[in-house]
Amino acid sequence: MLALAACTGPMAAEPAVDPASYEIVGDAIPAPLTTVPGDAARGRVIVANRQAGLCLLCHSGPFPEEPLQGTLAPNLSGSGKRLSPGQLRLRIVDPRSVNPATIMPSYYRTDHLQRVGAAWSGKPMLTAQQVEDVVALLATLRE
Repeated sequence: MLALAACTGPMAAEPAVDPASYEIVGDAIPAPLTTVPGDAARGRVIVANRQAGLCLLCHSGPFPEEPLQGTLAPNLSGSGKRLSPGQLRLRIVDPRSVNPATIMPSYYRTDHLQRVGAAWSGKPMLTAQQVEDVVALLATLRE
């Protein structure tokens, strides 16, 4: 889910400056970032949105209504079958902890980042709830 650090638009509401803490266990963040469960429908909007998630810039998936899907990153189809919600969460929050060579940005981590636009410095690209919504969507993609 590649995104530009200077995203603006309806989905890029001012995220909280101080992200919730989380614990990485192995290759996952097992605990949700919020107490409110993620919503797959909201997650679909974020994934398909060309101003917020920009996921389809690099990824493709079961989104037939969305033209011009990417081919740089893994297809999102079956992601819920391949990875647990905790593994999905870590890949959104801090993909470099899983693959240091990835071009996918951190959507939630705010420290030790490079090439961050001034408007986003110290702020996560997605809120904790948005991360949980995307995890909820990806977890439903089982085929």
